[in-house]
Amino acid sequence: MAKVNVPAPYPVAGLRLSATAAGIRYQGRDDLVLVELAEGTTAAAVFTRNAFCAAPVIVAREHLARTSPRYLLINSGNANAGTGEAGLAACRETCRLLAAAAGVAMDQVLPFSTGVIGEDLPTTPFARAIPRLLQGLDEKNWRPAAEAIMTTDTVPKLASRQLEVEGRKVTVTGMAKGSGMIRPDMATMLAYVATDAAVPQPVLQQMLEAAVAPSFNSITVDGDTSTNDACLLLATGASGVQVTDARSPLGEAVTEVCMELARAIVRDGEGATKLVGVLVEEAASKEEARQVAYTVAHSPLVKTALFAADPNWGRILAAVGRAGLEGLEIGKVRIWLDETCIVSGGGRDPGYTEEAGQRVMQRDEFTIRIALGRGNAGASILTCDLSFDYVRINAEYRT
Repeated sequence: MAKVNVPAPYPVAGLRLSATAAGIRYQGRDDLVLVELAEGTTAAAVFTRNAFCAAPVIVAREHLARTSPRYLLINSGNANAGTGEAGLAACRETCRLLAAAAGVAMDQVLPFSTGVIGEDLPTTPFARAIPRLLQGLDEKNWRPAAEAIMTTDTVPKLASRQLEVEGRKVTVTGMAKGSGMIRPDMATMLAYVATDAAVPQPVLQQMLEAAVAPSFNSITVDGDTSTNDACLLLATGASGVQVTDARSPLGEAVTEVCMELARAIVRDGEGATKLVGVLVEEAASKEEARQVAYTVAHSPLVKTALFAADPNWGRILAAVGRAGLEGLEIGKVRIWLDETCIVSGGGRDPGYTEEAGQRVMQRDEFTIRIALGRGNAGASILTCDLSFDYVRINAEYRT
C-alpha cells in the first residue's frame, strides 16, 4: 500500500522526548524512548482488556492510580508480557532506575513495552541508556520517538493539530505504533497524544474515551488484541489555556488526531495492500452493527478476496449471515462495494456485474457498505486485506 509522508508534528509545550539505541532486542536502531512531562501534567489512559496483560500495563495502572506522571519510559522489541513476577520486578526496576536518575518518585514513571511476548526483559540496557535519554530530551523529537517504538511497522505514525481557544493557540500532537496484532479493545498498539492545554483529569478521561471509541476501538488488522495495548492522553497546561468541557473544540481535535493515527495503523497493517472501510447501516442497535462489521472484517475468506481484488461477493454475504443476528430478513439486506450494489433481495443485485465489482476492489481504498433493513443504528470500522506478506512477517517474527 502506498505510504503517506507525515509532516513534522507541532511540538507540545511542557513535553520533551528522546530516543536511543539501548540494544534491548534490536541492534543498530533506536529502541528506547523517554518522554518528560511538565510538573502538574494531567494524564488519562485506556489499556488492553487482555487477561494476560503485560507487566508494564499492570505497573502503569498502579502508578497512575497514585500520582500524576513526570516520565514515560517506552521500549520496543520486548513486550515483557507472559513473564510473571520476574517481569513485574524487571519493570519496576526500570522505573526505579529512571526515577533515581531524574530525581522523581518511582511511581511518577509510567513504563510501556511492545515486542515479543514471553521473553524476560533485561534491565542492564536501561541502566546504560537512561543518562543518554535524559541528556537528549528535546520538544522536537516526536519523529525519532515514533520511529523508536516501531516493531513490524514500516512507517512512523504521527498526527498534529493546532487550534485557537479563547484567542490563544493550543496544540495537540500524537504518535502511535501498531501494524499487526491489532484489534484494540479498550485500545501490539501504543498511542500517546498530548496537548499543552490545562484539562482536569476527569474531563481528560472523558475526552480520551470519546476519542478512542471511533478511532482505536474501531479498527482491526487481524482480530488479535495485544497484551500491551495502551493509549494515553496528556495535558501539560503549558499554554495557560483552561479547558473544562470534554465536548469542546479541543476534544474534537483530540478525536481527529486519534482518527488519523488509527487510520495510519490500518494502512500500515502487516503486508496490507488495501484500506477498507466496513460500514453497517439500518441496524437495530449500534452493538449489532459492530457485530456484523467485525464479522465481515475478520473473515479470512473476505480478507484474502480483498487482497486478490476478487469480487467474491458470496463471502461477504456469508459473513453477514453468520454474524449471529436473530430474525435477520435476508430479503431486506443490501450490500455495496463503494457505489456498486452487489446484493439485494436475498441474492445478487440484478444490475451487478463482475467487472464493476472488480473495478472497485482494485482500488487502494474502498468501502463495503451493508444495510440490514432492521432499524436506524449504524457503525463503521477500518480494516485491511490479508496478504502473503502477513503470513511471512508473522511466521518469521522471532527469527
